[in-house]
Amino acid sequence: MAIHYYTEEVKAPAIKRRAVTNWIKAVAKEHGYKVGEISYIFCSDEKILEVNRQYLQHDYYTDIITFDYTEGQTIAGDLFISLDTVRTNAEKFNSTYEEELHRTIIHGILHLCGINDKGPGERAIMEGEENKALSQLKIKN
Repeated sequence: MAIHYYTEEVKAPAIKRRAVTNWIKAVAKEHGYKVGEISYIFCSDEKILEVNRQYLQHDYYTDIITFDYTEGQTIAGDLFISLDTVRTNAEKFNSTYEEELHRTIIHGILHLCGINDKGPGERAIMEGEENKALSQLKIKN
């Protein structure tokens, strides 16, 4: 079981893959899950819009789309992340690009762990879990 990182129409983001992979596994474990096959596909706004239209019938840009293939306590999925929207969100939320990228990366994992953000009060729970996870990320330069 592994975490894979791919790109479509963009240059790969400068992330510390080993540290990020270990962090993802730790966050999943904290929520009672182990990591199965996870694929991150970093892409452009145009690509994520295409995926959104084709598979979800949504006609808008977004930062992440999570396709969930979780079985039992093993999380698995394909996570499309628009680096264009991550950059826009970093500016919008007065954050760094790196922090917003890590927030988006873990957001998808939290979805795979069963945390939602669309219903009443769920957004605050998701943000709390994102912040907790971000505080645990250890990246050595």
